[in-house]
Amino acid sequence: MLKIRRIVLLAALVLAAGYQIGVALGWLHGPVPSGPAPAQPSANPAITLLQPDAGEVARAFAAHASHVEVHGGGVVERVLRDDTEGSRHQRFILRIDSGQSVLFAHNIELAGRIPDLHEGERVDFMGEYAWNEKGGVVHWTHRDPSGRHPAGWLKVAGVVYR
Repeated sequence: MLKIRRIVLLAALVLAAGYQIGVALGWLHGPVPSGPAPAQPSANPAITLLQPDAGEVARAFAAHASHVEVHGGGVVERVLRDDTEGSRHQRFILRIDSGQSVLFAHNIELAGRIPDLHEGERVDFMGEYAWNEKGGVVHWTHRDPSGRHPAGWLKVAGVVYR
């Protein structure tokens, strides 16, 4: 009887650990809170910028900095063809509110493609800036399936892509 209890306890511990790892890696969803349903579906939560771009990108560019988390918004200046080498990325040039033009590389294997993205369209963003002499690139505009990197996103016409 004692041996069966130990086996059941060990199995419960293994299942609990597996569940926690699955939630942390994004394979499983955590517990659903009781009460009224949220106003927005959890797959597309409301994203609101705390403030417009406060010069984060301009400062990172001037300092030749990379691995800088940035947020802001701007207008699509040019839509480029997808980068299909390695992970596929939707690419476009965004003139951010501070006036700088920046390349965006949005991983479309991990996040949804922005359909019908066109010049003049408003895009808000959260991602990671990497310096280059042409103005830099913003990537990591998606969630990290391994949970080790801050989640980024793009918001176009009220729809969040992450």
